[in-house]
Amino acid sequence: MKRFAFTTILIFTGFWGWSQTNEALKVHYENFYNEMRLQGDVNGIINALTHLNVIAPSQQRKDTLAYVYMNNNQHMQALNTIGIDKNENDSDLAVQVKAVSLKALNQPKRALEQFEILHKRNQNPYLAYELADLKIQTGDNQGAAANIEYGIANSKDDMKYAFFERQQPYEVPLKAAFYHLQGLMQYNIDKDDIDKAIASIDEALKLDPNFNLASLSKQALQSRKSPAETEE
Repeated sequence: MKRFAFTTILIFTGFWGWSQTNEALKVHYENFYNEMRLQGDVNGIINALTHLNVIAPSQQRKDTLAYVYMNNNQHMQALNTIGIDKNENDSDLAVQVKAVSLKALNQPKRALEQFEILHKRNQNPYLAYELADLKIQTGDNQGAAANIEYGIANSKDDMKYAFFERQQPYEVPLKAAFYHLQGLMQYNIDKDDIDKAIASIDEALKLDPNFNLASLSKQALQSRKSPAETEE
């Protein structure tokens, strides 16, 4: 009986000691995380959050870790952290991470599911642009048309969209980006009516003559016209 009682005390003492050590580690990594945030050390932030998720698992902290990975262009790591499945109960942050990372990893159909959830929760022109872009990529031109119409009607003059196809990223008015998408969509719907598609891209270039991607798209469309049409 005494041996049993002594063993029980040892086990309890061991758990108490482990609990104390675990709490001390948690405090340490919370302080470490805050310090890394102050220093802007992304790798340190990832390190701290990873340890905290092991010591004291939290879905909110896991979502934050995935978001840090996403912002650091570590999209595979972001998705490995929170998964890729569609889940209506995900936090806004988790859905955003899945949407952006899946798009970055060239998974337009899966990304589209996530952007749809975000758009249902908070309609805005930026999400409408992502939806239109992805729908064009997946062949849903009619669906894209509705998002483009909404985007053109609701884009404000101060709204910008960034493009990265050049070595130096640049921004254009969001409405111009929508007109560019409209031209691509119109060409996909009717490849014989190139002028209609070019007219939309011209609207984009009126808003920003330095819109490089729109200029490239216009050149590509013009090259598809017959020699007789080009001379006209």
